[in-house]
Amino acid sequence: QVQLVESGGGLVQAGGSLKLSCAGSGNIFSINAMYWYRRAPGKQRELVAVIASGGSTNYADSVKGRFTIARDNAKNTVYLQMNSLKPEDTAVYYCAADVVVHGRVGVTSAYWGQGTQVTVSS
Repeated sequence: QVQLVESGGGLVQAGGSLKLSCAGSGNIFSINAMYWYRRAPGKQRELVAVIASGGSTNYADSVKGRFTIARDNAKNTVYLQMNSLKPEDTAVYYCAADVVVHGRVGVTSAYWGQGTQVTVSS
């Protein structure tokens, strides 16, 4: 069993910052790519940022220059530093990871966290 648990969401004023964390636990052999998604009210889920196992990153155009994704492989943890937050960043943020579990090396499965609410007031 693999679990991803997010933390760090909350309420912040426009222009402020928040840092999200997502820690993986359980029967993890290795983690390939790790992701942050978000779903705003009335909108489809959006890929915010992705970081590969080697550290290369990609961002949605809407967050480039404001958000930074990072990971700590020793802790199976991914972070999302969010600066210069805007009201339109308000959403539930989810982490996801492509995980290889012990006993099934060579098979990658996607796991999701439960989500954490980020609200940016104007």
